[in-house]
Amino acid sequence: MFKNYIQKHIEKYAHKYLAKHKPKLVLVTGSVGKTSTKLAIATVLSEKYRVRVHEGNYNTHMSVPLGILGIAYPDNIRSVSAWLSVRKAALQRIRAKQSDCDVIVQELGTDQPGDIAHFGTYLHGDVAVVTAVSPEHMAFFQNLEAVAREELEVSNFSDITAINRDDIDGKFAEFIKNPEIDTYGLGGAAEYRFLIEDQTLGLVKGKMITPSTSDIEVELHVASEAGVKAAVAAGFVAERLGLEPQEIAAGLAKITSPPGRMNILRGQKESTIIDDSYNSSPLAAESAIETLYKIEAPQRIAVLGDMNELGQSSAAEHEKIGKLCNSNLLKWVVTIGEQSEKYLAPAAKANGCQVKSFRDPISAGIFVHSVLETGTIILFKGSQNGVFSEEAVKPILHSTDDERYLVRQTSDWLAKKSEQFDAFKV
Repeated sequence: MFKNYIQKHIEKYAHKYLAKHKPKLVLVTGSVGKTSTKLAIATVLSEKYRVRVHEGNYNTHMSVPLGILGIAYPDNIRSVSAWLSVRKAALQRIRAKQSDCDVIVQELGTDQPGDIAHFGTYLHGDVAVVTAVSPEHMAFFQNLEAVAREELEVSNFSDITAINRDDIDGKFAEFIKNPEIDTYGLGGAAEYRFLIEDQTLGLVKGKMITPSTSDIEVELHVASEAGVKAAVAAGFVAERLGLEPQEIAAGLAKITSPPGRMNILRGQKESTIIDDSYNSSPLAAESAIETLYKIEAPQRIAVLGDMNELGQSSAAEHEKIGKLCNSNLLKWVVTIGEQSEKYLAPAAKANGCQVKSFRDPISAGIFVHSVLETGTIILFKGSQNGVFSEEAVKPILHSTDDERYLVRQTSDWLAKKSEQFDAFKV
């Protein structure tokens, strides 16, 4: 009851703030890639505007209005005094003579049907982006059509929406009521797309192609096609909000990979780490593995953790990822978690891969260190709770100082992980 009361009031404050100060509102939804896309958009828009964006994933019913208001989420959500402080800060922002931002870039998350529609009760996007439709929270959504209906709902309370044509099936267009739609991606059929001319690890050179401006030459400091797609989405939003081509090119060149999202790190023995440990889903895991295969290296290792919240589809989705493991391209497949050991590992073994399975990420990391050869490329991928594959990265890092580049390294997260790992020892 207390939580519902607080949520109702902070949503009201966010609505009042937007109504009075009228910043442009960019909304980002999708099954995967929301945070990377959000940060890419904010980076490019910062070439012209004062942008408010939260670097984390403030995307729940409680955190979205706080993200819009630029107020930190309380450490103790059950504290009355903490929420009174939030109320005070919200009223100060509403009553201010001028807003401290021109644009707000906000991601919206969903755990069950109706979550995205609820955001539309108090938000209206000037521009929206839908990054992907793929299996997520399947215990609640049951099928991909339900996921599509949910994620695409943002288009119905936004002026115009960009849809990732590569990762959203066209058949789902039936769920869109607002005809103001553009598409983006790498495929030639998208209105906004990127032509890759040269690609090395962490650097992509090419042209962004739009229907309304000349081609924009740009260098992107990203490691994967998913990063390129996020950049194209950012270019779309920037053009819609009035940036000139030279401003868009300058902003695109400044995009970097956030921690745990296809981030390139130095490893021991001159190895290279692809740290994609923030989270995992079937589409994201497939994309990460494809990126790994494209990199020339004397040895490749894939560390693959469980993909959480897939419901009844978990066995099939883990098996599919296992079938993507190619013994000609991977020296080792290392799994973390029960689902990966049970379903992914056997499929990888059937493909002829050497496979080693672990319950916890620390043991997985120690094993990888033991088989590491000079110049190895290692991919780390996995969901959050019960996996925490970022901890498997630590034994491989070139320097312990680089742990600051990993996700979930605050004292609260480390305590939570320590408790989980202690349970494995029982």
